[in-house]
Amino acid sequence: MSQHSAPNPYTPAQPGTTDLSQPLYGAGIGDAVKRFFKKYATFSGRASRSEYWWWMLVNFVVITALVIWMFAAAAGSVDPVTGELEGTGFLFPYALIGLWSLATLVPSLALTVRRLHDGGFNGWLILLGLIPGVGGIAILVFSLMPSKPEGARFDAGAQQYGAYPQAPYQS
Repeated sequence: MSQHSAPNPYTPAQPGTTDLSQPLYGAGIGDAVKRFFKKYATFSGRASRSEYWWWMLVNFVVITALVIWMFAAAAGSVDPVTGELEGTGFLFPYALIGLWSLATLVPSLALTVRRLHDGGFNGWLILLGLIPGVGGIAILVFSLMPSKPEGARFDAGAQQYGAYPQAPYQS
């Protein structure tokens, strides 16, 4: 391969590597977390249920641990006589919750869009989450749906206007 030629996109992946352009069905917790951060802002393609739900569990555990730490720090900062908060010990875990939420916002949205794609749904359905009450339930139901072959249309490089490009008709 010369110095100016691009790699061939049709060569198979090296053994032991994972193709990030395809969903990883049956992903373990470690693989799901790695793919979450590797595909930080990738809104095209698909994400399997295992990729999605393992990350949601990890995110839930991290947020829950930070919230428990925040309440424990706040409880330890209460003056026993006046009942008022003393010091700023509870602010550190509170700041970490904010930083964690900001750091995982874009990849969480991207993962949810890819999960919708894998179920055969348009990624714009994520906007249903903006509807109070029922929006979150709708996203939950859509993310629980099994994978569908129609979801392949959302893969990067998928043909949008038919299976094969046609040359213009010439007479």
